[in-house]
Amino acid sequence: MPAPDAPLVVRVLPEVAGLTKTFDYLVPSGWESEVAVGTEVRVALHGRRVGGWVVARGVEAPPGVRLQPLAKVRGHGPAPELVELATWAARRWAGRPAQFLRTASAPTAVHAVDRRPARPVPEVIVPGAPGEGLVDDALDRSVSVVRLPPGADRFGFLATVAGRGLRSGVPAASASGAETPSVLVVCPSIDAARRLAVRLRRTGLPVALVADDHRGSATSSEWARAAAGGCVVVGARAAAWAPAPGLTVAVVVDEHDEALQEERVPTWHARDVVLERARRAGAVAVLLSPVPSLEALDSGALLVPPRRAERAGWPVLDIVDRRREDPATASSLVSSHLAGIARGQGRVVCVLNRTGRARLLACRSCGELARCEGCGAAVEQPEPGLLRCRRCGQERPVVCLACGSTAMRVARAGVGRVREELETLLGERVAEVTASGGDDGLAAARVVIGTEAVLHRVGRADVVAFLDIDQELTAPRYRAAEQALGLVARAARLLGGREATGRLVVQTRLPDHPVLDAVLHADPGRLVAGERAMREALRFPPAAALALVSGAGAEAFVEGLRQAAADGSGVELLGPTDGTWLVRAPDHERLAAVLGAAPRPPGRVRVAVDPLRI
Repeated sequence: MPAPDAPLVVRVLPEVAGLTKTFDYLVPSGWESEVAVGTEVRVALHGRRVGGWVVARGVEAPPGVRLQPLAKVRGHGPAPELVELATWAARRWAGRPAQFLRTASAPTAVHAVDRRPARPVPEVIVPGAPGEGLVDDALDRSVSVVRLPPGADRFGFLATVAGRGLRSGVPAASASGAETPSVLVVCPSIDAARRLAVRLRRTGLPVALVADDHRGSATSSEWARAAAGGCVVVGARAAAWAPAPGLTVAVVVDEHDEALQEERVPTWHARDVVLERARRAGAVAVLLSPVPSLEALDSGALLVPPRRAERAGWPVLDIVDRRREDPATASSLVSSHLAGIARGQGRVVCVLNRTGRARLLACRSCGELARCEGCGAAVEQPEPGLLRCRRCGQERPVVCLACGSTAMRVARAGVGRVREELETLLGERVAEVTASGGDDGLAAARVVIGTEAVLHRVGRADVVAFLDIDQELTAPRYRAAEQALGLVARAARLLGGREATGRLVVQTRLPDHPVLDAVLHADPGRLVAGERAMREALRFPPAAALALVSGAGAEAFVEGLRQAAADGSGVELLGPTDGTWLVRAPDHERLAAVLGAAPRPPGRVRVAVDPLRI
């Protein structure tokens, strides 16, 4: 321990790419009250000034070393508990603490946090709101998974939970003991966070909107408001790291949405960060989704509304079995049934998702889709006479499993070509939307076609039609079924519940697929048992922990992994495939241990933990 009269010494983690080492610095006299764990500072390092964070305070100065003083106190930074959480996350996702601390910091310097006395929080109750009866059950558990149907307005549930959390009316009190509790709500998109913040403010609840869209919306004033406590902190993925002193309730909205996972390394997931953060704070964690993922279902108790209410929250599903159509017109992605619906009144949205699409083969004789015998994914034809599954690698001759025919045809179409076909059939302009844009005239068009991006740019619709849902159902990804169900749930939100007049249309050659069966019966739980059995058999998450290793230095890094995994830890290394290795472990703890034990060689190495799309 340092002597009582000794100068204050702090440990600083510099914000320098590739650097994980910490350094000790003296705190100049008179600065002691401004420096705490998490404070952002500037320090001299190797002849230049760099930013960094204080990660320890009051450390003992190394003997015989002349320490340099801090160059500047930049302002408030992440709370001490978030500094500790960043260390945990760096191990969990094979990253560096500085990467997480930057996400947890304000966009610009915050010099003061106004901790005003807490005002009385109004009791917010939205009468008749779906999920209102689930609030008590959710707040009685440390972790709960609430399954509200896509057509339900979730605001009543969220507003009631937020109000109760700010009044500290939860059985699991915050471990921090703060007098002004906070509630954290993480949404899958910035637009969703803004809409929720506006509605919550109208109820009288104090709200801090912490956005992360890189357009200046993440203002330091809102960050400072969140750091003061006593409010509902709302934001997108990065809000999982937002300040929330005295955290009592943490909610993740649409937990199944892929936008909650960072695409860049480290590939952290907001759901897992929120769960760990709530556990450490002694707070209640609520995962809200119409179609919860298996990871969510493994983390807490499932709560569902009454059966009648859940059925009412899903639209009527209209399945078009394309196997029964005239072979002469089967090559078109616009069936006669869909053409008849599109000629009617109302807004029509057609979805043809080409992103990440696998080649689809169909039997020329019976129209059955060519699929893998083992895992059910679509197969491709890499060479004449051979069919191969992209998901599990099984191979077989070109034979239809349904009728034995050896004649196959490739089923593929582009959004542009189908748009022209629709315009010819309907005799009117059809708007086209893709992820890269192309939405000119969207508001005026009655009929719209596009990739799944169209579901995010259209507010309401009378008909949503998936022109080729089979490319999602049989995609060569282990999460294909979950992702397809989430996509259909997103479309269902545009239509409203069963009492509305909207129609959800899917064109398929797999009318009995478990995903469509779950939507038809308005019961996502019907998919869970089969999906879990498949994951366990193939050792995919959550039955195992995965990481993809690639980059110029990947081969040398994998060699280090082999040595680290040679102790019987159960870690497998598969590959390489196109320069990428797959690392599989029984759980995340053993995966993190092996990834952390292997030395990083020269050259770029990309380690993606929990990849969504493999």
